[in-house]
Amino acid sequence: MSFSRMKLLSTGLAALVLLAGALAPSDSVAQSSGETMPAMAQKEITFTSWVGPYMRSQMLGFVRPYEAKTGTKVHVDGYNGGIDEIRDQVESANVTWDIVDLTQADSLRACNEGLLEDLSGIELPAGADGTAFKDDFVEGALNKCGVGVIVWATAFAYNKDISASAGAAPSTIADFFDTDKFPGRRAVRNDPSVLMEWALIADGVAPADVYAQLETPEGVARALERMSSIKTGLRFWTKGSEPIRLLNDHEVVMSMIWATTGATAAKKEGATFDMVWDGRVIELDLFGIPKGSQNKDAAIDFIRFASSSEALANMVKHLPNGPTRKSSLALLPEDILAQLPNGPAYEDKAHILSDAAWWSKNYARLKESYDAWLHEVTQKGASGTVR
Repeated sequence: MSFSRMKLLSTGLAALVLLAGALAPSDSVAQSSGETMPAMAQKEITFTSWVGPYMRSQMLGFVRPYEAKTGTKVHVDGYNGGIDEIRDQVESANVTWDIVDLTQADSLRACNEGLLEDLSGIELPAGADGTAFKDDFVEGALNKCGVGVIVWATAFAYNKDISASAGAAPSTIADFFDTDKFPGRRAVRNDPSVLMEWALIADGVAPADVYAQLETPEGVARALERMSSIKTGLRFWTKGSEPIRLLNDHEVVMSMIWATTGATAAKKEGATFDMVWDGRVIELDLFGIPKGSQNKDAAIDFIRFASSSEALANMVKHLPNGPTRKSSLALLPEDILAQLPNGPAYEDKAHILSDAAWWSKNYARLKESYDAWLHEVTQKGASGTVR
């Protein structure tokens, strides 16, 4: 090879090296342009829960503290319960939610359908008092696909004006269905659970016998017939803030309501309603991870943090639902303990523990009966948006 040809090649290679260096972004350029290098990418997860005061208690109780501690960005999405949206995401292989707050019955249903990740091997921190986590959670708060969040209840509230017109205030679940003594519109959550239990209790069925009754066609028919006593002008709601507005605006005289949300709102200036704790239905909520989440490890880390004794107690201070860890109770002040729906303040009031396992197996059957009843009600003029 001639000297001139060798010189030409070496000059060309040097030029290529210089060109490559000029085209490659330097760290300083990447930083000045606001780009984040892949290795430094911030972790992001999506947590889906119920919109309203409950979500606010979670934001303040453990979402923002988790972000501050870990640097992970938590996107918070809202929904109205059920498992249809989770099913759609999983079946379409387009899972965008990483952690979901589910009722206990929905947690079991989704788990049985294979829509949630298996969390049976998850290791959680011990309780604040040193209790092993499996002994610290209340019964039902841990299952194959779920980790407990809150103990909560559904009760009902009444507009104070009804007391003057009726000469007495409603005090039992039977009063909710007594439109002769307490005339006026009612509002209920658009779902068969709670309403069907209430209807049977109001019709004289003992709380312990409710689910046995709902196993039979006769029991279902009995519940639907009692429900029909409030069908005139019946309003339906899906979000926890709606019954508060309906009561304060005098659009209904009584409404099913999430107990702690209602009790907190009833104490605010300008509130026009009071609570009735008799007949309340007590349930649990659990965290779950949709099957196929691309951030499963980060989601588990979030659940570990959010289900600790301290995080649950911190959440409850913003909205007094019951924490699912027993050790959290010792971290709460007396005024909060007195408001818990499963606390000692309401032990003398009749209540029913929702049978989540039963509902997970029977929900579809009763939803079909409820939908048929709902169609009849709406065709005959019950008001309100059914969504």
